[in-house]
Amino acid sequence: MAKTTAPPSRARRAPRERPALDVREWLGGIRLSGFMVIMLGLVVLAAFVLVPTVGTYLAQRQQVAALERSVQLGREEVEVLEAQRERWKDPAYITTQARERLYYVNPGEVVYLVDNDLPPEQIPQEQAAVSDEVAQTRTDWMAQFVRSLTEAGLSETVTAPTVGVPDPAPTDTPAP
Repeated sequence: MAKTTAPPSRARRAPRERPALDVREWLGGIRLSGFMVIMLGLVVLAAFVLVPTVGTYLAQRQQVAALERSVQLGREEVEVLEAQRERWKDPAYITTQARERLYYVNPGEVVYLVDNDLPPEQIPQEQAAVSDEVAQTRTDWMAQFVRSLTEAGLSETVTAPTVGVPDPAPTDTPAP
């Protein structure tokens, strides 16, 4: 069998250099007609008109969603309260609640209350004394107290306490 050779691969081209884009030339190529200016003005006007309306719409949608959530929570709470009301109509439930909450019993029954009925690992351990040593405060409270008293006593602007409204100056002639 004769060996065939693959055709020679094409030489790779070097990437083309793009000419530098001059923005001034590009903008200079845009021509504005009267129709285009009017349409651009209408688009800007529509944006100014619609943006506040869309904002108001979105705010109202958020309020509606929040109110729907609160209504749903209210309905769930009503369902819970109605179920609780139905339970309170049952005499056995009332008796059980009176026994558990108020320790009521029927005549002739004896109530036994168990004190410290926790398992040993859940019983709180005895706490040590708060402090075995006398601690000294960092500030001298007596000196601060004396300083406060002397400043209050030696202050020059002392105002007499007034109770209610002071009486007006007496006049010789009575008011009509």
